[in-house]
Amino acid sequence: MSSAVPLSILDLAPIVEGGDAAAALRQSIALARHAEGLGYQRFWVAEHHNMEGVASSATAVLIGQLAAATEKIRVGAGGIMLPNHAPLTIAEQFGTLATLFPGRIDLGLGRAPGTDGPTMRALRRHLSSAAEDRFPEDVLELQSYLAPAREGQVVRAIPGQGTEVPIWLLGSSLYGAQLAAYLGLPFAFASHFAPELLMQALDIYRSQYRPSARHPKPHAMMGLNIIVADSDEQAAYLFTSLQQRFLGMQRGQRGPLPRPIDNMDALWTASEKAGVQRMLAEAVVGSPATVRSGLQATLERTQVDEFIVACGVHDAAARQRSYSLLAELWR
Repeated sequence: MSSAVPLSILDLAPIVEGGDAAAALRQSIALARHAEGLGYQRFWVAEHHNMEGVASSATAVLIGQLAAATEKIRVGAGGIMLPNHAPLTIAEQFGTLATLFPGRIDLGLGRAPGTDGPTMRALRRHLSSAAEDRFPEDVLELQSYLAPAREGQVVRAIPGQGTEVPIWLLGSSLYGAQLAAYLGLPFAFASHFAPELLMQALDIYRSQYRPSARHPKPHAMMGLNIIVADSDEQAAYLFTSLQQRFLGMQRGQRGPLPRPIDNMDALWTASEKAGVQRMLAEAVVGSPATVRSGLQATLERTQVDEFIVACGVHDAAARQRSYSLLAELWR
């Protein structure tokens, strides 16, 4: 893939209707191999808990399997939800990954818990409501464990110390943009599910960016849902799985990724449809020609440095084909 703006993949290891977690994990590993062959820049998986439709809860464990199954592509977390963990634990996990797979591991960090309240308490029992407010301190603490050892350092991440695993900040609000700018870190905006503040966040990140030793210039990546098929009609049909998932979110219903259907209008009300369209405003869906022009327009509007693409398609073969067509049209 030789376009000026690289493409990466965000995979949620989707558990689909009629499938199970074992199949989801096998398909993610197969997709990572496929993505490497197509020249994608990175392959990230995200931490979510207690969700019937997502198999990537043990994120670092899955990243180890993805890295072992591939040779060159960068693999990482998009992201680890830091309020759920002690920074030292994450430094040791990603330090181990970076020691096993040098130069290939990325660590994206999010400030949200990635789950509901009871699950959050089950994950980190001493968690207080102040945990999210500690996020900047936790990021700095984590960075210090991955940095070269300092004299007199009492607590060390072994493995981890000196690996300097690249850290990204992720966000769906303006907070992450401000913090990434302040710390001089690359930033990824979650416009694949929360697009409303995208342009404002990019503006804040770029205008307030303080150069750091490792990142003299800002690097902004945006998440977006892309589905490519042979025709606009076929892509729109595949897209109904994701539309149903987002409709479920609005209704407070979680579950496996649904099979595509012929007609969404039988399912949603006008206000529910508007809500789903708002959340999926940054989706690019269609034939190769449609997606090429849509992606080009998105690039001209946002001027991002990288796209990270989610593809919520029920059928694993159609998902792989979508990524193949995307890599081809973006060359």
